[in-house]
Amino acid sequence: MSQLIAAAAVAMRNIRVAFGPVVANDDVSFAVEPGEIHALLGENGAGKTTLMRALAGLIQPQAGSIEIGGQPVTIDGPLEARRLGIGMVHQHFMLVPTLTVAENIALGLKEVRTWFPRLDQLADEIDALGARYGLAVDARALAGELSVASQQRVEIVKALYRGAKILVLDEPTAVLTPQEAAALFPVLRALAAAGTAIVFISHKLNEVMAVTDRITVLRRGKVAGSLRTAETEPREIARMMVGGEVTLPQLEGMPVAGRPLLEVDRLGLTDARGVRRLEGVSLSVGAGEIVAVAGVDGNGQQELAEAIVGLQRPDTGRVLIDGVEMTHRPVAERIAAGLAHIPEDRHRTAIFEKLSVTDNAVAEEAGRPRFARWGLRRQGETRAFAAQLVADYDVRLGSVEQAIGSLSGGNQQKVVLGRALSRDPRLVVAVQPTRGLDIGATAFLQSQLLKRRAAGAAVLLISTELDEVLALADRIVVLFKGQVTGVVARADFSVEKLGLLMAGRTA
Repeated sequence: MSQLIAAAAVAMRNIRVAFGPVVANDDVSFAVEPGEIHALLGENGAGKTTLMRALAGLIQPQAGSIEIGGQPVTIDGPLEARRLGIGMVHQHFMLVPTLTVAENIALGLKEVRTWFPRLDQLADEIDALGARYGLAVDARALAGELSVASQQRVEIVKALYRGAKILVLDEPTAVLTPQEAAALFPVLRALAAAGTAIVFISHKLNEVMAVTDRITVLRRGKVAGSLRTAETEPREIARMMVGGEVTLPQLEGMPVAGRPLLEVDRLGLTDARGVRRLEGVSLSVGAGEIVAVAGVDGNGQQELAEAIVGLQRPDTGRVLIDGVEMTHRPVAERIAAGLAHIPEDRHRTAIFEKLSVTDNAVAEEAGRPRFARWGLRRQGETRAFAAQLVADYDVRLGSVEQAIGSLSGGNQQKVVLGRALSRDPRLVVAVQPTRGLDIGATAFLQSQLLKRRAAGAAVLLISTELDEVLALADRIVVLFKGQVTGVVARADFSVEKLGLLMAGRTA
């Protein structure tokens, strides 16, 4: 930015943050006014989260300065950031599931007594604060029993209760349904109207256009430009993010599916708490076909995927891969049969955050002759494989030996994708594969799924992104409360029909 706002709630000037040879922020200047919703955009790995972690006191920049309300400050840790009125809601929530909402908010607060805290009084204050801004929370509920959207509201209330006047939201809608995301926007406008400065980090350009006042774009650690939202449009923003035109891929031509490579027959599943998650689910995916499972998040999609790949055991029904029953077979046998899995929650089921990119790249095949001999790793082969994966899938990093947890979310997902597809799988189960990815990474990943279809693989795509489902699928199976409410062929696709089925109604 050529000129920062004199009366900015926060102004970051000429910030530089480097991790070894990788420069995450290179002379970045960024400012947000009081009462403004300011989008911070860029590709995965562009430096957005790093810049905000510096603002939140989680990392220290090597150069540059920060001003709060026009006054120079040194933010040497999260407590100092909180004292200065800075609150950050992370993409992955930081609530203790076994504590109540009130207890989570009380953690670390000096104002709350350590011995015999007045939790009833605190709960009443939290409920009142939430009601003031349209953030409905139950302060006495256990955090682990709340929906994802409710947990996010709690994180925002926690920041506000701690006095946040500058609120950073990192991918706030990445784990929300479209309806939940729409409900969040009036809350953000109410907060802005009350004078809160809001930083909105997102990859969803339609949401950026709907809710923000200004936009700053980072590209490869530098400021690519700053715009007023009302004076731009998504295509210009996308060009600024990636340095060129980006077009999302789309399935062309009518499907010609081959023999079934995945068959799910009357599958039923009850979870550990005794809740019935799937009931009588049947579907099939043929060679050279993409079948999408659509539905509002939480209607059995995760359980269906995990039953297919072997992470959960169904009570009833069967799962067949290329005609061979795999219902109760281990994950390794399914991988050997040609299955590749791109999971919804890479942190829980796909990556080992403290291990290197190389270790993660070969995690599913580390013991095979290609990468090991007589129980010892073949270091040259594993490093060469990881380096080739990084090159093929445009993973932005300093070294294949750095911890995968140090990469941006999008680059982590590219490693997971490359690992899954490098084995030339016959069956791909992709669960929310583009959630949280920028437009360039989304286009790349979707093109890879279409390439697998063209190569004759069967692809089961589970996604809550309706645009993605409509663009890529040959057929759509709709789930509602763990049951199939309809199967729609490509020739009959319509948003109205799918919306009715997703709500449990007959189209």
